[in-house]
Amino acid sequence: MFRYIGNKTRLLPFIIEKTKEIIGPTGIVADIMAGTGSVSLGYRKNGYKVIASDVMTYSYHHLVSQLQLDAAPEFELLYEIELQKHRRYESLLSYLNDLSPEEGYFFNEFSPEGTPANGSDPRKYFTSSNAKKIDSVRKTINYLKFSNQITSVEESVLKHTLIMAVNRVANISGTYGHYLSDFTTSSLKPIQLTSFIFERGRTDNVVLQGFAEEVSSDISADLCYIDPPYMKRQYAANYHILETIARGDCPEAIGQSGLRNWWDQHSKFCTKTRSEDSFKKIITSMDCDNFLISYSEDGLLSIDKLQDLFSKHGDVRATAIPHSRYRSNKSKLPPKINEYILELHRAR
Repeated sequence: MFRYIGNKTRLLPFIIEKTKEIIGPTGIVADIMAGTGSVSLGYRKNGYKVIASDVMTYSYHHLVSQLQLDAAPEFELLYEIELQKHRRYESLLSYLNDLSPEEGYFFNEFSPEGTPANGSDPRKYFTSSNAKKIDSVRKTINYLKFSNQITSVEESVLKHTLIMAVNRVANISGTYGHYLSDFTTSSLKPIQLTSFIFERGRTDNVVLQGFAEEVSSDISADLCYIDPPYMKRQYAANYHILETIARGDCPEAIGQSGLRNWWDQHSKFCTKTRSEDSFKKIITSMDCDNFLISYSEDGLLSIDKLQDLFSKHGDVRATAIPHSRYRSNKSKLPPKINEYILELHRAR
């Protein structure tokens, strides 16, 4: 279960079809702000080799799990946990689900019975029982990692699995920017790690972590898909808890919401002036002639501004795709919104 804003699943058929028109049914495609990996996985399912990247650590673990494996890893290095001969991944998840709860970082910082280190009121991101289970699972994954009993890919699979379980029981409305005052029905359920379904397909895909502007110079592709943030809202702040699970650390929980210090993952695309420079750097530094860029009419930059910016680098076309807007009950915004796909063919 992904609970992330900006997921492009509904645009995927159009993106894939447009890619086939531009480069044909095969080739190398870069997805440099890959997020949940929905577009990258769509490309993989359609036979493309994918180079996927994102600045967030939780995204890195999602991408490794979805793009570099076609079956569960074997966890052959484990020597302290006895697993079944077959279905070792599922056996390890059973072991983690049966761990005794512990009152650790998540219990203290993110549950109603905890005591936040900064003296703020207890937070209600998770029930106390679920927070204690998250603590015990995190502790075990960290131990297995640092005792060299799991590979880096196996670490990604376990953290991906834990994050998906956490999403199912988080007491939030949409993002992790703040918790709800009352626990929802789903958040009261006990957390349970469940098996991830691995997709068949090529496993020579590449996963990177870093800002798109910085990794672009290391990428050579037939087409690059870009799905940048549209608004001032920073992903690093809105998904701080998932980033903490992905990193396996215990950062200072700041303020009433308990945010980690996320400035090291601050996106320039969340500001008008700096986003233009970032787009230019990606387009000019990557060894790629074809770009598809997703953008919303609600974005910081107007579509006319984007077309003017991209036209400096080649031929640009824009296609509007209308769909229903997510609105709160009190919202006065129109019910429909246009999502744009901009197509840029770079001039040499």
